[in-house]
Amino acid sequence: MPRVAGVDIPNKRIVIALTYVFGVGLSRSKEILKKVGIGEDVRANTLTEEELIKIRDCLKTYEIEGDLRRRIGLDIKRLIEVNCFRGIRHRRGLPSRGQRTKTNARTRRSKKRVAVPGKKVAAKK
Repeated sequence: MPRVAGVDIPNKRIVIALTYVFGVGLSRSKEILKKVGIGEDVRANTLTEEELIKIRDCLKTYEIEGDLRRRIGLDIKRLIEVNCFRGIRHRRGLPSRGQRTKTNARTRRSKKRVAVPGKKVAAKK
């Protein structure tokens, strides 16, 4: 498996394989391949070392992986410190973009609750 930006990309079409890098979606992947001059249907394991170097150089112009994760985390911390509405929602673990919480929002609110059966009373003899 080729390694790009610290991530082992799988043996899939290169346009899909590049999306395994955090911060690279389908549109950015297509944009990178167009800049580098590689077809979208090429498999990841058939790339030459020169093509991989071109892809790595092109990826250096974007904020991806660790830098992007760090920036997102710092942005959320800043929102929490400022005590704005979105920061409060993040602190409480609720959806911060206006979704309803009366129903749905299970993944953001908590794990699915499982009903615990009550204590069984021994049968009288």
